[in-house]
Amino acid sequence: MALRGPKVWLWRWRRNPLKRRADRVEAWVVLGVWTLTVLVGVLAGTTVSRSVEDGLARERVEWRPLVARLAEKAPGRASGNGSVSRTEHVWAQARWTAADGSSHSGQVRALAGSAAGTPVTVWTDRDGRQVNRPVTETQARVRAVLIGGVAGFLTAAVPLAGGRAVRRRLERRRIDQWDAEWSRFGPLWGRTAG
Repeated sequence: MALRGPKVWLWRWRRNPLKRRADRVEAWVVLGVWTLTVLVGVLAGTTVSRSVEDGLARERVEWRPLVARLAEKAPGRASGNGSVSRTEHVWAQARWTAADGSSHSGQVRALAGSAAGTPVTVWTDRDGRQVNRPVTETQARVRAVLIGGVAGFLTAAVPLAGGRAVRRRLERRRIDQWDAEWSRFGPLWGRTAG
């Protein structure tokens, strides 16, 4: 385990007669990598977040609810007291007419035991195709922040990994230089003046 002294801020930038060229290069690499990491991460995160939020806002504007009718009796049956339980939803076939007059059909969630012809709400896109209910503004904002955060983090990892590779190479080069100098001056230390 290496013993370290107190942490000194900006130690890479302090004057030191023992500082080598490789140390100065490494200091600039660290500064450049961290600057690039922050900029790339923030830029990617905000861009993706805005894109997701805009896409979800477009869905809220374009997707419309329509009334569909069950084409057949929904599977299952009403609860024992004669009423249908609100928690028992099943998939059932339904038909609806889009805004352009075209006829569509698909599977929808309906209360168990609902009779054929029962109205159910179905969400459709501009072409009348069935879609999920669009998310609310709050849900869209949360989703955009989460996706943007992940995108920013993953994008920021690229320059960080590149910087680590450069620093590893600089370290290898510095150790090779030390080995060369040690092999040149090491034997001189063993001699005695006499």
